[in-house]
Amino acid sequence: MTAQIPTPQTPTDVPAEPTGRRDVQILPIAADTTVLRSRSWERLRFEIEYALEKGTTANSYLIRGNQVALIDPPGGSFTQKFIEALKGEIDPHDVDYIILGHINPNRIKTLKVLLALTPQATIVCSLPAKLALEAAEVTHPVQIVKGGSDLDLGQGHHLEFIPTPTPRWPGGMCTYDSYTEVLYSDKFFGAHICGEDAYDLNREQLLEDQQYYFDCLMAPNARQVETALEKLSDYAPRLYAVGQGPLVRYGVVELTDHYKGWAAKQKSQTESVALIYASAYGNTATIAQAIARGITKAGVSVNSINAEQATTAEVKDAAENSAGFIMGSPTLGGHAPTQIQTALGVVLSAASKTKLAGVFGSFGWSGEAIDLLESKFKDAGYSFGFEPIRVKFTPDASTLQMCEQAGTDFAQQLKKAAKKKKVVPKVAASSVEKAIGRLVGSMCIVTAKQDNISSAMLASWVAQATFTPPGFTVAVAKERAIENLMHTGSSFVLNILAEGKHLGPMKHFLKPFGPGENRFEGVDTKETEDGQIILEEAIAYLECEVAGRMDCGDHWVIYATVNGGEVIDMDAKTAIHHRKTGTHY
Repeated sequence: MTAQIPTPQTPTDVPAEPTGRRDVQILPIAADTTVLRSRSWERLRFEIEYALEKGTTANSYLIRGNQVALIDPPGGSFTQKFIEALKGEIDPHDVDYIILGHINPNRIKTLKVLLALTPQATIVCSLPAKLALEAAEVTHPVQIVKGGSDLDLGQGHHLEFIPTPTPRWPGGMCTYDSYTEVLYSDKFFGAHICGEDAYDLNREQLLEDQQYYFDCLMAPNARQVETALEKLSDYAPRLYAVGQGPLVRYGVVELTDHYKGWAAKQKSQTESVALIYASAYGNTATIAQAIARGITKAGVSVNSINAEQATTAEVKDAAENSAGFIMGSPTLGGHAPTQIQTALGVVLSAASKTKLAGVFGSFGWSGEAIDLLESKFKDAGYSFGFEPIRVKFTPDASTLQMCEQAGTDFAQQLKKAAKKKKVVPKVAASSVEKAIGRLVGSMCIVTAKQDNISSAMLASWVAQATFTPPGFTVAVAKERAIENLMHTGSSFVLNILAEGKHLGPMKHFLKPFGPGENRFEGVDTKETEDGQIILEEAIAYLECEVAGRMDCGDHWVIYATVNGGEVIDMDAKTAIHHRKTGTHY
């Protein structure tokens, strides 16, 4: 017998702070089951996964059978609001179990406050999560679960636990309630978006956010994601009770298929990078995530290796079979952690000296671990794909953007080297390719700015798409640095160049830029009222907002609406890009 999932009801809200930027949304989602959605209406943290700046939710769940289970308390930024909301729903002394889908330093902050209110509760988690709790000096009764472990709460609620570890969350675990057919999916199937809709009512619009979430968190762990999906295929949930964002009620099958396709796409890439790291306080892992995002968006897969959990054989296999490798480490007491030192020795002995290397890390004072990695690889004769990245304390948004660009540059160097090795006979362009090359586009420079992060690119695949509202499409290669500034709702400027005067701007924006390098150095610019960048050399410009984007092979097709603009030079003609073939720019 299974319980019916109720029709979505109007939620009750714990009163928000005066700014209205933090609140907790509460509503029933199944029999005896309630969600507490701790909502942040602004960007929560500087991790790359929050870069779309649509806020987020931290979803916690109460199951009230004969015994009561609380699943996934939120992170430290929500502690006070969450505890207030929880007390409004239940006496904390009635909570029998606290189930942890994953553990990190941020969640531990709330957990310590919660445990003081629930001394009778038992923590239910995986062995790696228990070890993390012990390292954080959390002393409380723990029930360790493995694959196949279960828990009977009574009144039909029988919970099954499914380990779903990844390098970033080695203690990852999903929970399935066979009575309500709800899968508590933790980090899987979520999205960082905050809104009144508790469910996936607008699936097409939500898909972009779900894919971005996957690209940031799951793409570097494609192998583990496929393993997890295989485990989850044994169940038939009607609802994904996700850790972040809207609950997935209407698109369970569809989103699962997308996850399978996205993971398979990552595994099918011809080149891969071994990303080996350890992280004491989460900062080094945050940097690793940004670098991985840059690599994967450029069409190269990532094999993430958490040195604290991986075996020597796993590190050796990754170093031998990847086209390049990148190592990251925190500095603890002036040294690299023992696990990183061990992994370093394995990489030095296993990785060919022709492979591209990279180094990064975070530190509080001196950063000796980063120096150690750099000197060892340099002495061994490895070439570096980017300058070693040193981040003091917590990385900010501009630092993470630079890390993402470093990852993209690293991937592009690997692809270029692979292309040189591959002997491809020259074949004359076909008549179709030549015909495609006759599609003529205006030469433009796309400029975009968010906060203190700005970027630009040369564009010629531009075409008007609509009259009302006025709109056009522009194709953006996935490996472009500007791509991350052109998600739905983002603003940018399309600068149209003049015939005969386009070579200067064209050469400037075609040249390679280093991660974090100012693309507008030496270029005359001015700003729109909302801070977007206009090139002084443009003969006209359009102020635009991204209304949607479509995944099209190696490009995103961006549909933008026009909010303003001006013709600066009425007499000049628009520069046109003529191509010999449709296979390249």
